Amino acid sequence: MTAISATQHQAEPVVKLRHPGRWVTYAVAAVLAAMLVNTLLTNPNFGWDVVGHYVLSGEILSGLGKTVELTVIAMVIGVVLGVMLAVMRLSSNPAMSGFASAYVWFFRGTPVFVQLLFWGYASALYPRLGLGVPFGPVFAAAETNSLITPFIAAILGLGLNEGAYMAEVVRAGILSVDRGQTEAAQALGMSRLRTLRRIVLPQAMRVIIPPTGNQAITMLKTTSLVSVLAFPELLYSAQLIYSTNFKTIPLLLTASLWYLLMTSVLNVGQHFLERRFSRSDGTRFRRTLAESRLRAAPRQAPEGR
Repeated sequence: MTAISATQHQAEPVVKLRHPGRWVTYAVAAVLAAMLVNTLLTNPNFGWDVVGHYVLSGEILSGLGKTVELTVIAMVIGVVLGVMLAVMRLSSNPAMSGFASAYVWFFRGTPVFVQLLFWGYASALYPRLGLGVPFGPVFAAAETNSLITPFIAAILGLGLNEGAYMAEVVRAGILSVDRGQTEAAQALGMSRLRTLRRIVLPQAMRVIIPPTGNQAITMLKTTSLVSVLAFPELLYSAQLIYSTNFKTIPLLLTASLWYLLMTSVLNVGQHFLERRFSRSDGTRFRRTLAESRLRAAPRQAPEGR
């Protein structure tokens, strides 16, 4: 009876699980996609001929180059400043830790748009900037507007603000590394700076890289706020053009297409960086500790002497 039942059970056909909800979702998505394509192709107000005319124009490409320049410089400042602030926040020195905490609190607590405005109108607070002895004589001074140009104001506003966010990203990455590894490295005589550079940061990169990539993409789009300083980056270049020909929507589409292209390139780069740093760093860690043990171990005299 048991053998017959098993044979009958094996002969029963396999019924696949049905998902009627998926087909409904596919149908709705297909209809919405068709509606989107239809309105993009049939609505003349998009002005695709104008987009094609200006997408490779000199004004737009010049603004694109300035946008990339702002993004790179601001991110470099943000990353370097973020590492310094993260180390300071984790320091046992109350003064350093307090200063870093206050910096992060201030720059994360105020909008970057407002910070850009403050840097742009710094001359209203300090018409002249000087270099000299505190509370003493001034050796050199110059007009604030000549020192803090729109480009410098944009770099200061974006870079200093980014440093506050990168400080939290780097601090989270450092805290993700097991403290026992730091203690083992210090027990072998490695300095704190070398332990941070050779042991902690290589392993923390797996946690730091993904949000840093997101910050770079956000920075690329945040550069559009610099238009308030009349700096001719991508968006402001498009605004200058449509202020004369009144083709507002086509020029905004032109800028948006370039933003989409650049963020796509950054997404691809972020993907390869994440894959690179997702590999285990155990080999590097063991090699570094082995080298430290060899340096720390006393040399033994050969036998027979």
